[in-house]
Parts: sequence; C-alpha cells; structure tokens
Amino acid sequence: MLYDPFEIERTSLNIIDKRISGMYSGSKLNLEIIKRVIHATADFDFVELLEFSHDVVTRAHEAFKNSVPLVTDTKMLASGINKKISSSLGVKIIQPDDSENIFDEARERKITRSIINIEHAVKNYPDAIFVIGNAPTALIRLCELVISGNAKPALIIGVPVGFVNVIESKNMLAEINDIPKIISHGNKGGSTVACAIVNALLYSLK
Repeated sequence: MLYDPFEIERTSLNIIDKRISGMYSGSKLNLEIIKRVIHATADFDFVELLEFSHDVVTRAHEAFKNSVPLVTDTKMLASGINKKISSSLGVKIIQPDDSENIFDEARERKITRSIINIEHAVKNYPDAIFVIGNAPTALIRLCELVISGNAKPALIIGVPVGFVNVIESKNMLAEINDIPKIISHGNKGGSTVACAIVNALLYSLK
C-alpha cells in the first residue's frame, strides 16, 4: 500500500502514461494537461474529448505571468485552484457573486445567475482568463460578448458538464477564432475537470 502523497501521485501518473501511450500524438504540453484531467477524473475518454487551440499552453503561461485575473463560474471551482502558485504570480481569482441583488436580477430578467455574473465579470475584466466548468449559459453569454467585441479573453476554458445547452455552448466556443481556448467536447466536464486544467497550467509554468 502507498501512503506518501507524492508517491501516490507519481505512481498514478505513471499508470496513466502507460494506459494512454500511443493514444495521443499532439503537443506534449497539451498531453500534460490531459494526464492531469485523467488523474482527477479516472476517465480516459478525455484523451479524445479535450480540444486545444494552437499554442494555447504558451499563451496561457503568458497570461499568468502578466497577472491576468481569472474568472470562475462557481466558488467550488475557485476553491480548488492552487492558491500558492496563483498568488505568487499575482493572479486574482474572481468568484461569482451570490448576493441577493444577483438573485433579484435573475428573477426579473428570467435568466440564470451565471449569465449575470459573467456579464458583470466581462464589464470589469474583459481581458481575463475565463474558466467555465458548470454553467453552459455562462459560456454561451461569454461567447456572445466575445463575438460582439465586448470581451477579449486571454484564455477561455470551456468545460461545462450536463445535458442542457452544454454541447451547444462548447460548439459555439469552438467556432470562435483568435481566442486561446481549451474545450471538453460532449456532455462531460465539470469543476473537477476545469480545476485540473487550471492547475496543470500553473504546475507546468512553475
């Protein structure tokens, strides 16, 4: 039995290496992210499901080095991001607002709170890194704001999970050019996947 956390992680990654050997022929930088997602989910489907725009890891590293703020769609996702590394880079993590004002606006407009939070985030941080792990409506609204020219994200990680609006939101993101992005196609994704991607980018930078 293994009990040392570093040895457990090393052994797990070795197992993943062996399982996916020959399955992925893309960038080694992208492969490190795929491995971290599999490590977090034990789901080898992500070898095929994850899409990376050209040179996305390098461009993500540049954004982190420039202390670009990072916007998340849930507090759970924000809580899982490595604070030691992100703080050392001066990266501010913007969590969604769950105040009563957001609830009231959502009820009045008959839309999700995630849409309102993404609108507020874009207004304050139009060039941020946006990480969407749960809310496809937030990703759809973000894409609309990018298309309209109101947002120019340094990076979009679009990996919402579920069955309603999920595939549509990812397809919408995939069609946008000139924005660095990482997408998990299909219904799979979630905060765990989003967090694994962000942390993999941070680990590879350090």
